[in-house]
Order: sequence, then structure tokens, then C-alpha cells
Amino acid sequence: MSGPGKKRPSLVADKRYSKPRSKGAKPTSRTGNSSRNGANGGGGGGRRPPKRPRRTRSKGPLGRIGGVITGIAGFFLHLIWKLFLRAAIVVAILVAIGIGYYYVQLPKSTDLVDGRTRGSVTILDRYGETFAWRGDQFGGMITAKSVSPALKNAVIATEDRRFYSHFGVSPRGIASAIRINLSEGRGPLTGNGGSTITQQTAKLLCLGIPYDPKSGKSEADYEAKCRESSLWRKIKEAVFAMAMELKYTKDEILTIYLNRAFLGAGARGYEAAAQRYFGKSASEVRPAEAAMLAGLLVAPSRYAPTRDLALSQQRANVVIGLMEEQGYLTKAQADYARTNPATLSDAAQAQSGGYFADWVMDSGPSFLTRNTTEDVILRTTLDPKIQTAAEEALATIFKDRVSKDSSAEAAIVVMSADGAVRAMVGGRDPTVSGGFNRATMAKRQTGSAFKPFVYATALDMGYSYSDVVQDTPLTIDIPGSGPWSPKNYSRKYLGPVTLTDALRLSLNVPAVRVSEAVGRDNVRKVAAGFGIESDLAMGPALALGASEASVLEMTGAYAGFLNGGSSVTPYGLIELKLQGDNTPLMDQSGGMKERVISNDAARQLVYMMNQVVERGTGKNARLKGRPVAGKTGTTQSARDAWFVGFTADYVAGVWMGNDDNAPLTGVTGGTLPAAIWQEMMQKVEEGVPVKPLPMIEPASPPKVAASQPQPARKKRRTENILFNVLRQILGGGN
Repeated sequence: MSGPGKKRPSLVADKRYSKPRSKGAKPTSRTGNSSRNGANGGGGGGRRPPKRPRRTRSKGPLGRIGGVITGIAGFFLHLIWKLFLRAAIVVAILVAIGIGYYYVQLPKSTDLVDGRTRGSVTILDRYGETFAWRGDQFGGMITAKSVSPALKNAVIATEDRRFYSHFGVSPRGIASAIRINLSEGRGPLTGNGGSTITQQTAKLLCLGIPYDPKSGKSEADYEAKCRESSLWRKIKEAVFAMAMELKYTKDEILTIYLNRAFLGAGARGYEAAAQRYFGKSASEVRPAEAAMLAGLLVAPSRYAPTRDLALSQQRANVVIGLMEEQGYLTKAQADYARTNPATLSDAAQAQSGGYFADWVMDSGPSFLTRNTTEDVILRTTLDPKIQTAAEEALATIFKDRVSKDSSAEAAIVVMSADGAVRAMVGGRDPTVSGGFNRATMAKRQTGSAFKPFVYATALDMGYSYSDVVQDTPLTIDIPGSGPWSPKNYSRKYLGPVTLTDALRLSLNVPAVRVSEAVGRDNVRKVAAGFGIESDLAMGPALALGASEASVLEMTGAYAGFLNGGSSVTPYGLIELKLQGDNTPLMDQSGGMKERVISNDAARQLVYMMNQVVERGTGKNARLKGRPVAGKTGTTQSARDAWFVGFTADYVAGVWMGNDDNAPLTGVTGGTLPAAIWQEMMQKVEEGVPVKPLPMIEPASPPKVAASQPQPARKKRRTENILFNVLRQILGGGN
């Protein structure tokens, strides 16, 4: 306790700090502080010191500007973010609407597997084997479950490795594609598209818009629109793809894709492609074949094995590598596939008969061939052995005996005596499809190959193979043109010669004399009767082949000589039916028509034509141990060279010339055309029993001294004229 009288010193805040208060400073009020401090622990010693006042740093001009900029940037970022969120919501709503729109329009998946607007035509040879296709081929529906596992894996490995995990669109794939395109100097949407299989299917479906023939657009324009790669089109494809993902299962989408993809050579879908290239179903293909088929997707026309097998095999190796990398093939399996690459089937590898196929397509009804909406099967008269022999003979002669710089072309037709066409080559390149067919489309002067019609007329009117005609200078006054004097190729005259020798040596003057004697109108009638449909020359040059005809016409006409004097209609179509039907819609069993000359006249003519080959201008066409008859033909300045001839089995015509009608160099009908004919017929007749020609067989060749007296010839001619008149009235006859 304090003593009385002593006063307790008061505590002041100054003493708690190292520095005294400034003079004149007002004391701090302690009202309330003491009680608050006391409550916190009592006693003056427990008071807290007052907080120091914050020191504020003065802002300079730059600081104030930075603050303003930061504030503005923050405002706009916040605004953009809010707009982005709103836009994203709007886009999501629009996408949802688009997905819903496409979703309700999508039909059953099985209705989408075949999207062709035209049908297909499968063309079979005389033995029922396929050798050509026309139109868009659809081999039948294949599913993701029935297709070969190797093919299914090859497609996924090549086109969309994440197919079973994405929702129809692959952002990672799109980003990767854009990066690749930009790195290679292209636009972001040019080149790699990053499309999933679902998006590719959406493109194949053209976003569900079918082709309408009434739209005024061609099918090519329609497909070009479907393949458009603009940004807007890509967006629509993505929306359509997502709708498909909601509507169908993954396997259903893959099934549509496997059936609609174009794979070259007219094949639509993997079943058609497997049959087209390998002659087997898509459910049976092995890994090497699967890799080749999957590799076609990037560029079907370029990598089609029928176009370039080596390039297609190289592409297949890339696919095999992808399959190995993704675990679909072991290293051993991949190595085996590389060392045993896929090869074409025999039918696909042959690539023959293209000109014949085009001709058959044109000869049939267009609504069942060229413009068919059905799948049609045509069985034809084509013989693959004869077709191959014709193509190889042409290639051999041109390789060995024609200059590499030559632009000369050639055409061949081979047929049976009833007009059934067994082979046709329309040019030097036998693989052409849809090209200019010189065997059927080209009309060329026939030259001396026309002379058999002159002699056929004479023989039918009573002349004999042994009759005599004068080979002496001749001048004929042609009204409006003046005098005309035909000359022989050799520029020499032989005097009196038999008809057989006149034809054998291809003498011009005797042919004109005979034509004038029997009447040009009669010669034209006989030629037209045998199938020469072109306009025939009116003047005396008719006898020398001034008229034009196609190789098909000439070969068909000579078939009439072989069959005994009856005309034929060349034909190639035997049967036409729809795929899956057993009853043919149309068929044909032969092309024989009415008789043109008597059988006796035909037999004499065949003998005369046999002498052309045995001892005349056609010697280069002789076949060892087999009788041949035929006739050479060479036009003025050698612009056309012909050999048309026959054995007992087949008649064949060969033509050579330039498309621009330029003269040939050193070629006549008896040289290269006869050589091609011989080269071909040796292979055609190989293994075929030798049969005699339907001809007379004199004990010896006729001679001038042995020719029949004129009165007897006139009597026989009169008898034949009466016989022909009766035949025309009554019909038939031999």
C-alpha cells in the first residue's frame, strides 16, 4: 500500500516508445482503451500498441495508364467470354436441331447399302465365264459381320483407327489433318480431311439427298456436289455424321460404307470389287488382298489393279504396315502378305474383249444395256481363246514388222459360218473401253477384197470357174466423166485368162469386164444380199472396191461364201436376263438368213478363193496342212490393206490403215494383213481336227485351153437365171 501523502505517477504512452512525443502533440485519449485493455488482461502493461498508418506510394502517369489499360482489357475479356458462352450455347442448340433434322429423315440402314442410279451389265463368253463388266457393279450386300475380318481391319486401320470410340467426328483427326495440310503448303481443308468413316459415309450418302434424273443435272454434276469440300459442307457432314451415330450402330454404319464405297473399274462396294479383281467374295479375301482393296479408297482410279498392278501392290504394302502397327497383323503375317502380294484373277488380268463388249452393248436394247436400271447378265458368242489369239497376233506383227513410229492401226473380226462373232479387235490397244472401234465404226474402201462379189454374181448367173475372160486394155465411156481405162496393179496384160486365174492374180481389167457383163446392178444386189450395207459405187469402178464397208460387214459377207451361199447377220448376243432370274428376256441361236447365191456357185467361188491362197496373192495366209480360202485387197495409194479369208471352221477379216487415211508404206493386203491372219489362225486352229473346205475339187487347175465352149456357157447361164427366178418366187432351194 502507498503511504498517505504520496502520489502515484501517471503512466503515459510516451514512455513506451523510444522517441518522445513531439511538442504540442495532443495526448491520446484513453477513454475506453483502458477498460478494453483491462478486460484483455488487466493492468496497463497489457495494452497493445496502436497500428502504424499505411504508407501510400504516389502513382505516376505510367502507372495510371497501365491501370486503365488493364481495366479495359479485363472488361473486354469478360465481355468476350460472356459472348463466347452465349455463342457456344446457340451453336450447340443449332447442332442439336441439325442432328434432330437429319435423324428423323434417316431410313433403315439396309435401305442405304446400294445407292446406284444405274444398273450393271455382266458380260459372259460362250462358255459362261465373265470377261467384261459395264456400268456400276454391285456384287451383293456384305455386312460388317460377314466381311472378311482381314478386310474389316484393313479398312479401319487405313481410314479411321478410332472408329469404334468416337462420336462420328474426331477432333484429334481434324487437327492432325489441318497440321499436315499446312505443313505441306496447302490450305487447311485441302488434302487430308481428317474425316472419320462416319463422315465419309455421310459424303457417300450425299447427306441423304438422292440423285434425281429430272433435276436437269447430270450424274457427274451430282457427284461433284456430293464431294464438295467447303467449310460449310464439312460442317453439314459432321452434323449428319453425328445423326448417323445416334440412329445406327457402328457396325451398321460400317456396313453402309463397305457397300457404297467406289473402288475403281466400275465396282461399287467391296463385294463387287473383290469379285471384279480377285474372282471371289469379300468374305473370302486374305490379308494381302484385303490390303489392296483398302488401299484403293485414297484414289480408286489411280490404284485400281487393272490399271497398274505394281502401283496397287505398293499401296497395299503401306496398308499392311498400318495393320501391323495397330496390331491387326503379327510381324510374320505382315511379312507373308508382303512377300505374297495379291494378284488379279484370270478374267481381270486378261482385260480382253473390250471392243467386243462395247459392240454387244450397242447391239442390245438400250434400256437393258446402256441405260439399264437393273442388273443384267449378257451371254455372248465370244471365244476367249480366239480373242486372245487375235490380240496376240496383232501385237506380234506390229512389234516385229511395223516401225515403232508408225501410226497405222488395224482391226480384226473372227466369226463362225452362221455369223456368231468369236473375236473382235478394234485397234492396236485391246484394253480400250468405249473407244473408236475400227472393226465396226470405220467404213473403208475394200479394194480387191470386193472382187469375190463380182465373181459370185457371175457364177450364180451361169458362168463357170473355168470360163475365160480377156485381160486386155479396156476403155469405158462414163457419162459425165468421159473415158475411163482400168489398169492392173502390175501394169501388164495377160490376154485370155480363166475366172479362177483372174481372181487368183487379182487382175483388175477382167473383174471390170465380168462386172459389166453380168450388170452392175446385179453385183450390187449380191453384195447387199451378203450384208454390205454401205452405199455401193454406181460406176464401173464398183468391181474394183471403190465402195466402203466395215470389217464386220466384209467378214459377215464372206461367211456367206463359207456356209454355201446364204447371208448372215453377225451377232454377239446369245441371251439376256436379269440377275437372279432363270428365264431369259431375249435370246438368239443363229444369224443365218436367206440364200443369196446357189450352193453350186458358192462351192465354185470357194475353190477360186482357195487358189488365191494356194497360188496367188494370198500365199502369206497359208496354214500348214489345212485348206484356206480368202482374198487380198489394197486400195489406191495403199490407204487400206485387207485380207479376208476362212477355214472350214472360221472366217476372219483383217484390215490395216491410218485413221487419217494417209497411205501405208510398203503394205498390201497380201503382206501384213495376211501375215496377221496367218499368225492368228494358227493359234485358233491349234488342236482342231482338219476339215475340208466346202468347194469343188477339180482334178487340176483350169486352163484357158480347157475352157468350155461359149454356147454351152450361155445355155447354163439361161438355166441358172430361170432357176433363180423360180427360187425367188417359191423361196428356198439350194
